[in-house]
Amino acid sequence: MNSGVPSGIRFTAPWGGLLRGISVGCTGLVVVVVAVSLWMVPPKVQPVTLLPVIGIAVAALFSIQGYEVRSGELIIRRLGWSTRISLRDLESVSVVPDAMSGSLRVFGNGGLYSFSGWFWSRSLGQYRVWVTDLSSTVVIRAGGHTCVVSPDRPAEFVEAVQRLASAETTPRL
Repeated sequence: MNSGVPSGIRFTAPWGGLLRGISVGCTGLVVVVVAVSLWMVPPKVQPVTLLPVIGIAVAALFSIQGYEVRSGELIIRRLGWSTRISLRDLESVSVVPDAMSGSLRVFGNGGLYSFSGWFWSRSLGQYRVWVTDLSSTVVIRAGGHTCVVSPDRPAEFVEAVQRLASAETTPRL
């Protein structure tokens, strides 16, 4: 039986200029460091040479691929897994460009393939982040928690969250 609720609305996570610059710059730096170290100490690969490569690989695994709004939840798509955020107790959702401006990173990634983790600011307090474009952010408050995301179509994303936050996946009897 169909409840009339869409299974999910997907949004991409486009990279903003700062994320692109940090990611390309850091990746290029790692490639140069590894190449120079291999050239200087051939043919044996020093284990310490692999640490930056491992760091890049781990950061890539945590990169945000997109978002999906389903009935009662937000799904953040990453490489290989997804993070689910309950929207059942939605308090507010709004487009807030540059919402992270003036924020401090408490724990997380500050721009290598994504901005993700726990941050703090005077305006938002402590909050979770899954962002790829700092200028195209949406702030969600639900269940006493705050999170920030950056979908490709922020206004449509807000509408989808408002419509599907309390939608039931199965009809009530």
